[in-house]
Amino acid sequence: MQLQKTLNLSSLPNTMECFDISHTMGEATTASCVVFEKGLPKISKYRQFNIKDITPGDDYAAMNQAVFRRYSRLLKEDKPLPDVVFIDGGLGQLNQAIMVMDSIGIESIQLVGVAKGEGRKAGLETLIMVKEGKTQKINLPPHDQALTLVNHIRDESHRFAIKHHRKKRAKKRQTSPLESIKGVGKLRRIALLNYFGGLQEIQKASCDEIIKVDGISKALADKIVEKLRR
Repeated sequence: MQLQKTLNLSSLPNTMECFDISHTMGEATTASCVVFEKGLPKISKYRQFNIKDITPGDDYAAMNQAVFRRYSRLLKEDKPLPDVVFIDGGLGQLNQAIMVMDSIGIESIQLVGVAKGEGRKAGLETLIMVKEGKTQKINLPPHDQALTLVNHIRDESHRFAIKHHRKKRAKKRQTSPLESIKGVGKLRRIALLNYFGGLQEIQKASCDEIIKVDGISKALADKIVEKLRR
């Protein structure tokens, strides 16, 4: 297999995985992990990750979290590890994956960064590996068999990440902040929106104004003001 030769692997990489991060200006950050076995996608083994508790837009932290969650769980469940893991991104993203593997004691996986080429054109990617503390960069001809396979895996990871991100973003944008306030059920939410005419007007309203709405107590009005003005 050409990829085995390109990456200087001791055996054929039967199982390969790839991670990608997707978000819109830091909103609704998600990560994908796609799985390929013997060069073919194993869709039933794909995984999605909702990234939490990071600075919006921090791709390094997002990659770190996704890789940690994936492989710490495989170790915990005593499941087989992949032979190769591709990381969509440059040396920074790759280093995050390396840090995670070191922290959980995994040494058997070959990590490979897939950095976009000039103008983000397909076929100009650079493969990045770190071996014995030294960074190796591999540039292959655009139609190289190994690069074509890597790009196919990377593109599938990208597609899967975007699909999940868009779904999460749409759901988030359709959800009213009022829904997360304990005590504000569907009927009270409708009453508030009908009384004020929209969420922005509720956010501007004082506690005294909010308690004028049927079913809203002083305590609940205080809670609404506190939540919407954070």
